[in-house]
Amino acid sequence: MIGALFFTFQIYGDFSGYSDIALGTARLFGISLLRNFAFPYFSRDIAEFWRRWHISLSTWFRDYLYIPLGGSKGSTWIKIRNTFIIFLVSGFWHGANWTFIVWGLLNALYIMPSIIFKTHRNNIDIVARDRRWPTAAEVFSILLTFGLTVLAWIFFRASTVQQAFGIVKKIFSKSLLSIPQVNLSEMVIAAFCIVVFMVIEWFGRREQYAIAHLDVKLKKPWRYALYYSIALAVFWFAGGEQQFIYFQF
Repeated sequence: MIGALFFTFQIYGDFSGYSDIALGTARLFGISLLRNFAFPYFSRDIAEFWRRWHISLSTWFRDYLYIPLGGSKGSTWIKIRNTFIIFLVSGFWHGANWTFIVWGLLNALYIMPSIIFKTHRNNIDIVARDRRWPTAAEVFSILLTFGLTVLAWIFFRASTVQQAFGIVKKIFSKSLLSIPQVNLSEMVIAAFCIVVFMVIEWFGRREQYAIAHLDVKLKKPWRYALYYSIALAVFWFAGGEQQFIYFQF
């Protein structure tokens, strides 16, 4: 379970991070590219998650596959068919492995209730836009959506479907309560960093980029202290050369 949780944030940091590098590099040349992530782990349902995760690919699928297939027009059956096609193609796009197909099917199944009950457009704006904290119902929705996403990421990360089901089986067994065999200090440091950056994202969720919120709320010395702390953390935890996860897709 610990591994699945950490991978959930690893792939977010990995993909969002290199997307931001591309966006920043493009801006240096006067080119504005589409934002690729919009705080996806604060989503209240899977439909909202896919509007906030990998926005460039989701938009491409919408414009060049979903809409030509009929989009949301027609019967509920047509909408269900189109949604399954989109997620199956998304699975194939990531690789010729059954794990990606299962990952795509899981997401299609997750989104089905909102398609059937026509609630997939309920959560367009960011959660608690005009409030500091979410309601209890919103917290439950966010945690449920996050939990379903973590479960799907297991199939995305696993080498085989059998391996993925083995991990899921362990999660839903008594081994969930056992102490994981990991480096405790590294786990605590990683968890602390995740919490810090998620807090920054929460308070900056109304902005296009969370860190932009700091320019308004923090005084200059504190702001620059945070910037330098982030830079030092990058160098400190960099380790050896490692390829971005999404470079394989």
